[in-house]
Amino acid sequence: MPSSTTIVLFHSAYGLRPAVREAAERLRAAGHEVHVPDLYEGRTAETFEEGMEIRDEIGNDELLRRAVTAAAPLSDRGLVYAGLSLGGSIAQNLALADEKARGLLLLHGTSDIADDVTADELPVQLHVAAPDPFEPDDWLNAWYLRMRRAGADVEVYRYPGAGHIFTDPELPDYDAEAAEAAWPVALAFLDEL
Repeated sequence: MPSSTTIVLFHSAYGLRPAVREAAERLRAAGHEVHVPDLYEGRTAETFEEGMEIRDEIGNDELLRRAVTAAAPLSDRGLVYAGLSLGGSIAQNLALADEKARGLLLLHGTSDIADDVTADELPVQLHVAAPDPFEPDDWLNAWYLRMRRAGADVEVYRYPGAGHIFTDPELPDYDAEAAEAAWPVALAFLDEL
């Protein structure tokens, strides 16, 4: 039986780590078809700094090109774009450029929004630590207003005391309580798409 939603899940700056694969399996267990492109082509980082070095070495333009190449063959299905931290930024850029996008699930990260972008009633859900050094309150408030102005239907869930990538059990940011609170809400969001 075909799954109800096709999701492309993009990894964080740490690369395609076990936690990303576990997140994909969690989504598959809920009945979704999930694709997990490896934008770092097999490389992973042990620290945030190493991840940023890999990202900078590849470059943002090349990461976006790789993401588009991975998503393009599936885009006629009406994809849900999802991502973790850096992957959220990539997912947001792709979703806002895809008129057929069914939804956008962001975990731990957002991206800037061009003034001329439209996202007519695009369902968007963001899960983020509070506070988050990479997603400060002023940024998130501006991001929310710009997404709403673009026409997106946005929900934001904040997790006080959690670390930036609080869903990855192998990182110092991990917060089991926040992760277990976030996943059911994210799965319910996906079920409604």
